[in-house]
Order: sequence, then C-alpha cells, then structure tokens
Amino acid sequence: MTYYSLNKQAPDVSFQEAVVKGLAPDKGLYFPNEINALPQHFFDNIENLDNNTIAFEAIAPFVGNEIPEQDLKQIVKEVLSFDFPVEKVEDNISALELYHGPTMAFKDVGARFMARCLGYFNKDKANQENVTVLVATSGDTGGAVASGFLGVEGVDVVILYPSGKVSDIQEKQLTTLGQNIVALEVDGTFDDCQAMVKTAFLDEAYKGKRTLTSANSINIARWLPQMFYFFFAYKALKSNGKKLVFSVPSGNYGNICAGMMAQRLGLPVHHFVTATNANNIVPEYLETGNYHTKQSVQTISNAMDVGDPSNFIRIQELHDNDISALRQNLSGYSYSDVETTKAIHHLYESANYIADPHGAIGYLALKAYLKDNTDVHGVFLETAHPIKFLPVMPKSISDNIPMPRQIEAVLHKEKQSIKMSNYEQLKTYLLS
Repeated sequence: MTYYSLNKQAPDVSFQEAVVKGLAPDKGLYFPNEINALPQHFFDNIENLDNNTIAFEAIAPFVGNEIPEQDLKQIVKEVLSFDFPVEKVEDNISALELYHGPTMAFKDVGARFMARCLGYFNKDKANQENVTVLVATSGDTGGAVASGFLGVEGVDVVILYPSGKVSDIQEKQLTTLGQNIVALEVDGTFDDCQAMVKTAFLDEAYKGKRTLTSANSINIARWLPQMFYFFFAYKALKSNGKKLVFSVPSGNYGNICAGMMAQRLGLPVHHFVTATNANNIVPEYLETGNYHTKQSVQTISNAMDVGDPSNFIRIQELHDNDISALRQNLSGYSYSDVETTKAIHHLYESANYIADPHGAIGYLALKAYLKDNTDVHGVFLETAHPIKFLPVMPKSISDNIPMPRQIEAVLHKEKQSIKMSNYEQLKTYLLS
C-alpha cells in the first residue's frame, strides 16, 4: 500500500514513511492510493468473528507487508484489550461506548496502534535518533497519546494543549506521566496549538536535528484504526435487521472519517450524522455550500472546540469533492451548551443513562435526523467517560458517577507543564 498527499505536490510514500512523517512535505494529509472492499462473506459471517480478527482484516490492507502478519496481529491484540459495549438507550437508539480503555476516551485505540507501529519500526534502530511525536490536543488526544506512547523506546512525545481549556482530569492525564512525555501549556486555543504543530512539520530547521511526526488524527496510524469501532457496532446490531446510522460527535473529523472509510470497505452504513457544538463549520457547509474556518469557540464539549478541522479534506476526497454526494451520506447539526445540558438531564431521567457532553450532542443530532428517517437504527458515539467533565456536568448527575480506577490513579499526581505562547518558543524548546 502506498499513500499520496491530498495536496498532490509530494511523492507517494509507504505506510511506514506516512506514519513517521505524519504530514507530507507539501502540507497535505496522506491518503491511501487504494481502497478495496472486503469480501462479502466477511460481513455475512461477522457475528462469528472475534474483534481482533475483524480489526486485523480491516487494517491489514492499509499496512501491507510492512509489518509481518503475526506482528500486526499482536499489535491489534494489544490495542484491543478492553470492551466496546453497545448500550440500548431507546427502542431505535443505542450508544456505542468507546471510553473503556486506559484513558477512558475513544482515542486510546488510535494512540495505542500508532505507538506500537512506531515501536515496531524503531526496534532495530538503536543507534539512530529518536522520533519526536508532536501533538496538539483539545482534550482527550493528549491523555491517550501520553498513555499509548509512555515508555516506547526511541520515541519522545511533546503534547501542546490550550491553557485553561481542557478539563482538570484531562490535564492530569497528559501532564503527570513523565518519562518520555512532555506537556506544553499554550496560551491560546486548540487551533493555535494545531497551527504550531503544522508549522513545525514544515520547518527545515529541524532537519538532521529532530525527526518530527504527529499523533493527531492527521497521522494515518492514528486515524485508520478508528474504523474498528464501526465494525464492532455493526457486529453487535446486525441481527436487528435495520439500516444503521451513526451520529458522531465531531471536532477534527478523524473519527467520522474513519467510519466513512469502513463504509468504503463495504461496511453496511446507511448514513452518517456529524454532531457539533458552536464550532459548526461542517454543518454550515452542508447547508450553504460555503466552507469557512473560524476561530474556535470554547464550550462545555471541549474536545470538539475546533475551528479548522484537519480531516475534513479526507472526507471530501472520499466523496470525490462532490458536495451533492457528501450530502447524500452526511447530515450535520449543532447545539448550544444549554441544549447539551438539557440532553444530559433527559438521558439520565428517561433512560437512566449518563452521557458526557459530547455524547449528549451526538444523541441530539441523531434524534434530529430520526425525525424524518424512522426506518433505521441510530447509534451515537460516547467518546469519553462523563467523569472527565465533572465541572460542566449537572451536579445531580455528577454526584452519581463512580470514580473509575483509571482516573483515580492520576488525580493526586503533580502536574508538570512548560508554558509557552508562540511558535518561536516551541522551536527554541525543540532545538534545545
């Protein structure tokens, strides 16, 4: 398998090169040259396959022969060491819970997969320089990357996060691990952090001094494994015989884009719904046909506070840059903090279900779509455990959320971060 830059001004590269480089030299995101559907018998018998087998069959074509079959199977096994339950919420609505991993966020799968791929590629390079994983986070990415890469030989991790704009638990998860993990606390927004990361990738000053790559979902090894969830949900719900619609809380658009890749592999997905907060760039685009990035707005669903979503260009590529084709496959809705809080209350009172702010928006968007589409089964993604958002959760509900051991383990650790406000400070740090 080879990968090309979506800016079309850079050479094609191997899977390994795409993972290590993260971003193409022409600033483009890498995209696979081939997407071939899996055989029909795979889907006909998916309920008889374990999750490890499903995930391996889905990812193997994108890795090719660059990681031997047994090694790739072991990577998948280590990545999928926790459950992905599908919980009934209403008669035609389920929640796909993606927060049962080590940092209690959906990003655990992608971060762990990428870390193990880099570990494999670095295992025979003891005398070469370390790879530096440079990543921006709006919340959960940082903790997942920190946990996934902790102690991986030959890899240093530098995480940029916006000061005061992630939850206390999220901050603890990315600032307390030490070892090969460094947290940079940026005076700005997530978009500022992401812009600094992108600038660093294209700065020739690091050549021969630092090998930089990204663990944001712009990296194919972070992005593509997110396909797994959608296969698992289909396996769990196949027997009900209804067409599936996925509602995905969307920030940088890697997760929903991965779902669309699963669809291209043949997964029977009827439709996707993008659920957003006030940062509603894509819903506005679907409505008006005009795509305008914005300065991100801070909300209680902070992981979606993204004003310039990187992965949307991949979604456009999957639909041949045809907005009519995209509208056939994707609907978009956005909601305020007040509406989000009301939805959290409603789910708790009507279904005894505790949703985090992101999942609550996913639920609202799904309900909006189902008003005119009653013959389907809807699945909204619960992308992070509600315990991570205690300050913005209704107190009557937050008091009833038990403290998971994964979170309790970091609460009393000391935060360690380096404060900075601009790219030149980041550059000085990286070259020091």
